[in-house]
Amino acid sequence: MDYLLFVVFPYTCLTVFLIGSIYRYKYRPFSVSSLSSEFLEGKKLFLASQLFHWGLFILFFGHLIAFLFPASILLWNGHPVRLLILEISAFVFGLSAFFGLMLLIYRRLTVRRVQIVTNKMDFVVFIVLLVQIISGLLVAYTNRWGSSWFAAFLTPYLRSIFVFDPQIDAIVSVISLSLKIHVVSAFALIGIIPFTRFMHFLVYPLNYTWRSYQQVIWNWNRKQIRTSKAFRQGPKSKNN
Repeated sequence: MDYLLFVVFPYTCLTVFLIGSIYRYKYRPFSVSSLSSEFLEGKKLFLASQLFHWGLFILFFGHLIAFLFPASILLWNGHPVRLLILEISAFVFGLSAFFGLMLLIYRRLTVRRVQIVTNKMDFVVFIVLLVQIISGLLVAYTNRWGSSWFAAFLTPYLRSIFVFDPQIDAIVSVISLSLKIHVVSAFALIGIIPFTRFMHFLVYPLNYTWRSYQQVIWNWNRKQIRTSKAFRQGPKSKNN
């Protein structure tokens, strides 16, 4: 079971992510969108989106730094005050992501206009995200010093996965059940990306930074249109 969860399952999710993302981007490019519902409801979305996205954004880059520079994280954590600052900050951002996600789910369930554009995969994403965030909070609260755990045990495991030489002995024998759930749900989240609106994370409009400005040309007399008292702007329809 450990081999299936920490070797077979991660490679399966990464393969599905790679092939599925390429296929969707190449053959269904117009579906690669966040399908924003902001124009349907904005007040509830603002607070929920800010809490969720900022919490997830900081946590993601925190995990990324621990993955890329584990020795620096362990060195930082060598001082108790710095360790507490890092752990408390990470826990606060985890709570931010959790409450933001709960508000997003509440919005999806209570706003009729948003319900209409909600599909089944949205709820699959919500479930996986809830498992991911709650397990992460449990790790931070019950096991403590998650940043050191990550740098010491998870980073070597993840690196072994990416170099195709999986080493699971450390995480199987040492880490807790909540941390195992956290790892498995993270790979599950990666695996479902090609089937969800999460695809928009992979497509950034980088060409906007160097493309020329769009030029909008009015093809009518703006002054005449604005001062007109007619009920209809533009030519009258010829449809009967």
